[in-house]
Amino acid sequence: MKKAFKLFDQRLSRIENILTHFKEQLGNVDKSQQEKLLTIQEAAAFLSLSVPTIYSKVSKRELPFMKRSKRLYFSSEQLQNYIREGQNKTNAEIESEAIQSLVKPKRRPQ
Repeated sequence: MKKAFKLFDQRLSRIENILTHFKEQLGNVDKSQQEKLLTIQEAAAFLSLSVPTIYSKVSKRELPFMKRSKRLYFSSEQLQNYIREGQNKTNAEIESEAIQSLVKPKRRPQ
């Protein structure tokens, strides 16, 4: 009987260790998914642009930015969206949109 309880205790201990490990892993994922603010140098490296180019784009309001005091900050998430906005459509996407616009029923003039 004591052997059964010892075995049960060992297995329970292993399960606790596994659950603790998963909890730590989930905590790391949450931290990595939090929005990260970048300095102008980090934003330049992120976008593979020079710092003067970043300043130029900020002055033309081409890039999303935040300003506090005399410092500029950039959201990594917003910069990723900025990059995605420049994505070109494939020929298949263009063709599909063209077909859909031709298929749409036209309104009759009243």
